[in-house]
Amino acid sequence: MTQNPGNFIEQDILKGGEFLIKDSHAAGTFIPEELNEEQEMVRQMCKDYVDNEVEGKGHKMEHQKTLLEKAGELGLLGSHIPEEYEGMPMDTHTNTVILEEMGRSGGGFTTTYAAHTGIGTLPILYFGTEEQKKKYLPGLSTGKLTASYCLTEPSSGSDALAAKTKAILNEAGTHYILNGQKMWISNAGFADVFIVFAQVDGDKFTGFIIEKGAEGMSLGAEEEKMGIKGSSTRQVFLENVKVPKENLLGEIGKGHLIAFNILNVGRFKLGAMCLGGNKKAIQGSVKYANERIQFKTPISTFGAIQYKLAEQAIRNFALESSVYRVSELMHTKKTQLLNGGATYVDALLESAEEYSIECAIMKVYGSETTDYVVDEYVQILGGNGFSEEFPAASAYRDARISRIYEGTNEINRMLMVNMLLKSAMKGKLDIVGPAWAVQKELASMPSMEALEGAYAEEKKAIKDFKKIILMVAGAAAKMQMDGKIDLRSEQEILMNVADMMIDTFNAESLLLRVEKLSGVESKNQSQDVYEAILKTFITDATAKMHKNATDALTGFAEGDMLKTMLLGLKRFTKYTPTNVKAARRLVASKLIEANDYSL
Repeated sequence: MTQNPGNFIEQDILKGGEFLIKDSHAAGTFIPEELNEEQEMVRQMCKDYVDNEVEGKGHKMEHQKTLLEKAGELGLLGSHIPEEYEGMPMDTHTNTVILEEMGRSGGGFTTTYAAHTGIGTLPILYFGTEEQKKKYLPGLSTGKLTASYCLTEPSSGSDALAAKTKAILNEAGTHYILNGQKMWISNAGFADVFIVFAQVDGDKFTGFIIEKGAEGMSLGAEEEKMGIKGSSTRQVFLENVKVPKENLLGEIGKGHLIAFNILNVGRFKLGAMCLGGNKKAIQGSVKYANERIQFKTPISTFGAIQYKLAEQAIRNFALESSVYRVSELMHTKKTQLLNGGATYVDALLESAEEYSIECAIMKVYGSETTDYVVDEYVQILGGNGFSEEFPAASAYRDARISRIYEGTNEINRMLMVNMLLKSAMKGKLDIVGPAWAVQKELASMPSMEALEGAYAEEKKAIKDFKKIILMVAGAAAKMQMDGKIDLRSEQEILMNVADMMIDTFNAESLLLRVEKLSGVESKNQSQDVYEAILKTFITDATAKMHKNATDALTGFAEGDMLKTMLLGLKRFTKYTPTNVKAARRLVASKLIEANDYSL
């Protein structure tokens, strides 16, 4: 697969989290409208596979393994695996396209596919020995083998390192003896290869590869889940399971490197897959709204319905802008590393690790956008949305898990802020300088300089969003250093800051895309539609920034300090309100006219 050359010149490449302190430029931003012909051909192949193979089968457990095998025949399981292991490696954007389209499959197969290609296969690719890679990756790439990932236990979910499963080396030094219990294990019912984490000698968190049929390993019954019913989810019991020493994965006591790095990749993948599922649900919403007649007219003519259709599309368009922006960041970092002599595997791993903050943003925003989209999908269909005869009901149930797995959204929000502060403390990001500049600006008179140039007001709004985050996070960090608060016990404040980071990254990604589209002829819409999306999104984001910042500031500041920062907050939230009613009606009219998600 041909690699995209990348749009960034080296000095413009942002580090992870650096979007908060540096400007990005439309000219150097990749947008999905720039996907090349070969990538669009892969998209069509994926669409055909989902429509012709998965549709009608993805919600039934008995078809999952067969569907994976067919995906393997098309190269969809090995698109990130080197050729020497029978993979068909494709560039980062092509893999993002594949994820997006596979997200349309639903019914549980989305989970089956993601668990196999992500958390099931990547630990061996990234951390396996050469012998392990040669033994397992060819089968995993082609679908002849199916993978599962065993991390969660009854007493350890988000706190993965508290796992109690133990591994003891036998006296002969040939096998580890594993005892313990895993739960919520995707693909367990039909997996051939299990990635299992255990505490060597009771205190060294370590990964292992266990093959199906290993003596002492047994499975619980299939879980009766709320959604994703087609996927297999079982408990895995380990009773004196003998694992050959050569099946140790990575280094003893370094299992956290496997677990956490795989989650970085998984979070981005989930955001991309949510994007595709959202498009399918929006398409269903539009078509039903055009077909459903009430009071002698299609319900798509009603303002309340148009609001829902437009808001579904606006949030998903922002998500799409961010997903492909992160895809480009990881692609460019990977290319840099390869050019610097890194191996293919190390380049993949390090590029995802670099953008762990952005990957967490994609997971949270993607899953929460999906929740909004499917909820309104049900509402637009009314009583039919509550019926299992229509697809909205299953889409609604299937969506709910996305806010839980790959780390709950609450954990991901706290991770975003913690990773940002750690990068600052390690000197990787200069947060202190920009934060101090904001404090000095608060003590000066507001600038009366007129705004000039295309999208000048939107650019200023996003600069101000970043100032708000630096003001709040900087003040909170200072209070912690002075011993006045302990941010570890102030999770509400961390949540507020994380939500501001999410809104800022998405607003900037959306602006960069719309600005870039203004210089090219779009194949789908006129620029006024994109500008309506942009202005509506930033209007709403401004209100949310004000609310989150106010909640955070009043949670730890008081007196003159609080007054000063609230005045600064007022200064930094002066984006001119948009007639969002008219803007949403414009967006909705384009969807209704096309009878499709046409953005």
